[in-house]
Amino acid sequence: WIGILVLYTVHKGQFSCPGGGLLHSYLLVLLVLLAAIICALSALVYISMQGTISNPGPRKSLPKLLYTRLLLYFPEFIWAVVGAVWVSDSSVQCEKTVINVIIGTVIASWVIIIFTIIGVVIVFDPLGGKKTFYLSDGVSRNLESSQSGQLLYNVKSSATRVWEKRIRLLCCCIVQDDDHRVAFTSIAELFRNYFSDTDLVPSDIAAGLILLHQEQDKMESCPKEPEEVLCHSPSSLVTDDLDVELENAAHYMLFAAAAYGWPYYIYTNPFTALCKLNGDCCGNRPTDSDITGSDRHNFHFGSILKITGLQYRDFIHISFHNKIYEIPFFVALDHKKEAIVVAVRGTLSFEDILTDLSADCEDLTLEEVLENGFVHKGITQAANYIYRKLINDGILNQAFTIAPEYKLVIVGHSLGGGTASILAIMLKNSFPTLRCYAFSPPGGLLSKSLADYTKHFIVSIIVGKDLVARLSMPNMEDLKRRIVRIVANCNRPKYQILLRGCWYEVFGGDPDDFPTELDGRNQDALTQPLLAEESLMVHRSPSYNALEDESHLNSPPQYPHLYLPGKIIHIVEESSSRRLCSSDIKYTARWSNETVFSSILISPKMITDHMPDVVLKALNSLSQEHGSCLCQAR
Repeated sequence: WIGILVLYTVHKGQFSCPGGGLLHSYLLVLLVLLAAIICALSALVYISMQGTISNPGPRKSLPKLLYTRLLLYFPEFIWAVVGAVWVSDSSVQCEKTVINVIIGTVIASWVIIIFTIIGVVIVFDPLGGKKTFYLSDGVSRNLESSQSGQLLYNVKSSATRVWEKRIRLLCCCIVQDDDHRVAFTSIAELFRNYFSDTDLVPSDIAAGLILLHQEQDKMESCPKEPEEVLCHSPSSLVTDDLDVELENAAHYMLFAAAAYGWPYYIYTNPFTALCKLNGDCCGNRPTDSDITGSDRHNFHFGSILKITGLQYRDFIHISFHNKIYEIPFFVALDHKKEAIVVAVRGTLSFEDILTDLSADCEDLTLEEVLENGFVHKGITQAANYIYRKLINDGILNQAFTIAPEYKLVIVGHSLGGGTASILAIMLKNSFPTLRCYAFSPPGGLLSKSLADYTKHFIVSIIVGKDLVARLSMPNMEDLKRRIVRIVANCNRPKYQILLRGCWYEVFGGDPDDFPTELDGRNQDALTQPLLAEESLMVHRSPSYNALEDESHLNSPPQYPHLYLPGKIIHIVEESSSRRLCSSDIKYTARWSNETVFSSILISPKMITDHMPDVVLKALNSLSQEHGSCLCQAR
């Protein structure tokens, strides 16, 4: 509006040309129209800042303002069309400068209109009206009636279809077959189940994460009780040498990172990677190794060679084939450790994300293993794919024919770590000396019986506050409950929470002590949801029922508890710094247990701690520190 006003003022005397009156009228009407839109938006912003997240009373006039802005959208659109027609009219013979100014204003008008449409599409919730169905107490009391049951079914089906359309839109660039369609429906139901019982918008969730992070930092700054410190001490029952396992993990992490191919190599060597790979791109592929899948310009294989330091002849099989439930892997001879290494790639494509999100539970049935239990469905199907390739295609037989005295080691990072763990369970009886190193595997992977069974041959390595290692449906339900509780009972407006939270995340300082309705309540009272919380819960979820009574323990939960595989090495920073940019970081490692990862921790590093380069850096730092200590001891 200011730009158009300046342009109108500067060129006010240049509209006396043929057709100039039309352009003059266009600018004047556009100025008035934009002024009205600015007033409506200013009123929207002001009213939106009133009250708190759970107290919408001061914002009760907001719907009227939204409809006012919607009504202004129609004359805005019509006037943009009129302006485009007038500018393109050949009868208008004004100065070229004036014409360019008008063209600029027309383009700006269309940009605003397009961005408005995109914004509405992104934030509009087509289920908003249908969610109110859950609020009816009569429906919850009369669900046995066929009419109420059918209405509930229709609402759930609509929600599933909406999520399925969103997922299909995100995955529009990949070829979709029957497996994709089944996965889309399964993932849509997962999202529907998770989000259907809350009335939170993305900014509410952001405010909740900010509040949880500051609350978490306040708790971490408090001195721990002696028994809390002791529970993290290494158990005397653990016989394996932590330093030996860390040295092995640092070695095998190279293979897990190499499975990512050229994206990882270029990410870690942004200035020299392309030059180094170009030198090898024209080289012939090795005739001794079996390579399947697309590897244009030999970049993937060249990167694997650079990262691992192996020779062409050391590779038995390399697969770059990637579909849903079918992920890339390679089999190589590691002469340094005298091992046949199966390295499985982590998440790097939309297909891999669909595999990750296929989080339903299924039974893992093995003939010679008594400890059968629940496993992550998508990751198990990926492990089944690799198992069939290794056994049915004779890849492992070929490897052991070349090196019969070598042991079998399976490694992977993230999705690859979870797949490697389940693959190790499948192969354990055939290869008793098998070892598996799972780097940052997903938390919701194995049932308790299977997790205990794998402690003899699987080692999981977790860095810091890695989000993925804590991801499971019960943990996500717990996070939702915590967000609803802290957001609903904070007495500050949302904009204050977001502004102060951004300042805290960027510049640090002391956590804000936001007053809440939780202050001063006794412990017994905290087990009951407040009215503010109930206003944000459309209907009671399994996580909320857990707050009220223990009756849910007598019935099977919707999402069984799944755990990390094997024994767990937890690597943490020695310093208490939580800034993203910190130099000369020192790490410590200790044996841990699955209960440490039973809750999602909010941190700026919850994503970066999962990255393969950070895991490799931490392991190398610990390995070098251990090596220097040995040298000093000698």
